[in-house]
Amino acid sequence: MGPWVAELDRLWRLLESTLQSRKLVIDLCGVLHLNSAARRLLGEIHEKTGADFLADSPMTRCFADEARLPSKQVLKEE
Repeated sequence: MGPWVAELDRLWRLLESTLQSRKLVIDLCGVLHLNSAARRLLGEIHEKTGADFLADSPMTRCFADEARLPSKQVLKEE
């Protein structure tokens, strides 16, 4: 998770300035776990862009729903 979150953050920062009016879609299909850093990053991306999430299971739908929450409401990692 750690190196993948850092890589997503790096790519997101590169992509952010090129989005303009295009809609960002993040594919969460097949994701089994998110650590707190990944949750915060997805929330930040959603907050800045209104990104949509593709989700294929109850778990990934939960991740997507959590990313859509205002940053103060993001659930703590257990």
